[in-house]
Amino acid sequence: MVNITSKSNTLRQAIATATVTVSQESTIRAIEERKVPKGDIFEFARAAGLLGIKKTSDVIPDCHPLPVEFAAITYQIVDLSIIISVEVHTIYKTGVEVEAMHGAAVTALTMYDMLKPIDKGVEISNIRLAQKKGGKSDYKDHHLEGITCAVVVCSDTVAAGKKSDTAGLSVQQKLEKYGLEVAHYAIIPDEITAIQSKARDLNNAGFRLVLFVGGTGLSPRDVTPEAIRPLLDREIPGIAEAARSYGQQRTPYAMLSRSIAGFMDTTLIITLPGSTKGAIETVDALFPHVLHIFKVAEGKRHD
Repeated sequence: MVNITSKSNTLRQAIATATVTVSQESTIRAIEERKVPKGDIFEFARAAGLLGIKKTSDVIPDCHPLPVEFAAITYQIVDLSIIISVEVHTIYKTGVEVEAMHGAAVTALTMYDMLKPIDKGVEISNIRLAQKKGGKSDYKDHHLEGITCAVVVCSDTVAAGKKSDTAGLSVQQKLEKYGLEVAHYAIIPDEITAIQSKARDLNNAGFRLVLFVGGTGLSPRDVTPEAIRPLLDREIPGIAEAARSYGQQRTPYAMLSRSIAGFMDTTLIITLPGSTKGAIETVDALFPHVLHIFKVAEGKRHD
């Protein structure tokens, strides 16, 4: 199964359709008048379809078990065809497209089984995904030109050459996956004056997004929050809260992070843990949806 542990829970929705076509008008009349010998095909097929939705991961090997929090099956008769529509919702790390299509397929098969004694020409066709919502792709802003990025590593040992940087480079690679070019990368010691000087320089140079990696813990030399907080015009607590909440689901030590985030003029500054794992998880927690903040800051309405 695909590893989805790095993903965040979001509202995921999917609608799938399937078509059952009969060969004679008398079959449609029997369906509408509830005279099919095996019973009410709408209710039987609906029950089977709901079970199919819930059991998807039992029969499709690579599907993850997930909580189905809403499911609805509706029908529309058009000439000699019954159009089945299956809608599924979840709040989880992966989508429900296959669940919706599996539900549509099982619903259609149940109709076929119930109708075959009275109509040998029943056909199933066009099982397809009609719509999906949710996941990172829905929160990706595609028109964010001019977002210049910088990654700054705050570490005495790395700055002194006693240790190589892996956290900052990992963050840079992650950002590039989201189409963000890191135009500046630097390593500085855990000094308040050095951190503040770098933040001011990057702000004056027009950088819109600056990530400071390291110095957010509780050791005596961890001073990144103390350095950055006085520079912020508008702190954004929700960013750090989201990162800690995400991290807390993976390690109980995430609660010890003192990361902060906010705007310095038009520069969004986010502080990240210095461990490679913590830095990567913070990027996973925040991106790409945090980039929507630039549209909000410019007064653009969320679609």
